[in-house]
Amino acid sequence: MKKKISISILRGVVLLLGVSTGLISCNSSIKANKVQFASDSLVAHFDYFTYKGEDDFYKENPLPGDDYYYNPILPGWYSDPSICSNGKDYFMVTSTFSFFPGVPLFHSTDLMNWKQVGHVLDRPEQLPLDGQRTSEGIFAPAISYNPHNQTWYMITTNIRKGNFFVKTKDPFGAWSDPVWLPDVHGIDPSFFFDDDGKAYIVNNDEPDGGSTYEGHRAIRVLQFDVESEKTFGPSIMLVNGGVNLAEKPIWIEGPHLYKINGNYFLMCAEGGTSVNHREVIFKGDTPTGKFKPWANNPILTQKHLDPDRALPITCAGHADLITKDNGQWWSVFLACRPIDNEFENLGRETYLMPVHWSQDGFPYITKGDELVPRIIQMEGVKRDTSATFGNFEKVDDFDRSELALEWMALRGPATGLYSLTENPGYLTLKCADVASNELKTPAYLSRRLQHHKFECSTSLYFNPQSESESAGLLLYKDETHQYLMVLAKVGNQLQTQLKKVGRGGAELLASQKIGQTDGPVKLKVSSNGREFSFFYTTADEWNLLASKVDARYLSTAESYGFTGTNIGLYASSKTE
Repeated sequence: MKKKISISILRGVVLLLGVSTGLISCNSSIKANKVQFASDSLVAHFDYFTYKGEDDFYKENPLPGDDYYYNPILPGWYSDPSICSNGKDYFMVTSTFSFFPGVPLFHSTDLMNWKQVGHVLDRPEQLPLDGQRTSEGIFAPAISYNPHNQTWYMITTNIRKGNFFVKTKDPFGAWSDPVWLPDVHGIDPSFFFDDDGKAYIVNNDEPDGGSTYEGHRAIRVLQFDVESEKTFGPSIMLVNGGVNLAEKPIWIEGPHLYKINGNYFLMCAEGGTSVNHREVIFKGDTPTGKFKPWANNPILTQKHLDPDRALPITCAGHADLITKDNGQWWSVFLACRPIDNEFENLGRETYLMPVHWSQDGFPYITKGDELVPRIIQMEGVKRDTSATFGNFEKVDDFDRSELALEWMALRGPATGLYSLTENPGYLTLKCADVASNELKTPAYLSRRLQHHKFECSTSLYFNPQSESESAGLLLYKDETHQYLMVLAKVGNQLQTQLKKVGRGGAELLASQKIGQTDGPVKLKVSSNGREFSFFYTTADEWNLLASKVDARYLSTAESYGFTGTNIGLYASSKTE
């Protein structure tokens, strides 16, 4: 942490009179001198933010060599992974729903070591999210490379707006504005570029004649003209319902079309996104012809395994396939890590596994009672120091002019609600007239939870002038499932407060008075997976605000939704 000295805040603007003087611990005294707040200050100043994962599995099971990695390879709610390659570079994307920027873009040259290099949808004109709930917005992005025009495509669904794609010649740079596809209905579109230069879009939609039961869907295909960027011809139904319509399968979705050794394969998710989730595959002679299911489907699932097994991985499905230059096939897919098969706050995460081939020529990921492994070897590849998996610690000093890539806002870029340049070395948040339970853009910047056991902390300078103003740490699952730890004012007294935000508003769970302080108030949240504990201090010794706070409240088991839980920094002039 860089020490920042001699600071005066006037009407929300910090004037730096000193310079950085070295590195010190987050838990030591960050500010050497007093900070004075103007009486009408409506901003909160965060000195740093730390996140540290402390899951027992990683401590008790060290990787046996430098060619091994942990599953999930992207922990936290990196849902609906899709992957592609130009033969040299691998790129992977995941869903972001109503968070902004949208669709994180990860890059790798070896399939094990991944680095986020940006977001595909990083401009408001690409990502209209106004009024959308947390689990609406962007569903199941699919990334593809077209070798015929050396162009990368990302196609997806904005659930309130329709289906669209963006494209680029340089994935590390800017992506185009959206090209909307009015004739592609339903959700989960995916491109397929054939050897002959023809292009197709497969997607989830209503079956011919309409649905006959809840969850009855179909996979359809449309031809796509690369030059005009429009679909043409009829929407042809490739799969009705799923592998066996007589069993009334539900939610066939997430389709991907491949050509492998002269055969066309259609791979889809089936069974919904909960514990009955599975991946199935079909084979056909042409992209628009009849596709027959493999006799040994599903090719990936954990749905039938003993629910009392140790360290269960559940909900496995929504896969994509990729081949390496050595001929090996691999798959990325989503799955969950519930605690004792009960609940989790991490959401649907991204896993990576090798693909096997059956004697009759079908790819599969698991068969029978095979478990999704937590530790996998990738021969010939060496793990580097920037691993995205396992226990790790992230420290943000807010010393850069732009936010790090893991930070997200809700429904928009939060322009005007935060600054890293007004007060260099601080994240300054305006007390927005938006509460965290509204379908608007609050002054809230957050990151995903990525571990069951973790610890987060921050240091906050804030002087609320009314009882409606508050700032602090927010654990957020959706509009009606939150824990909010803030500094607030009651009468003339500064307090730390813990609130539980639900459908009926906010319930005060705990509060403690804080005496007059000239320095920051530090806030900390720790988790053992099942429970949260909340701490604060104005000195060096942590004071307990609340313990044994139920973590299940923020889980999908307790709420509806497709995301996991986020934690981040929040400021508001409006009561929840």
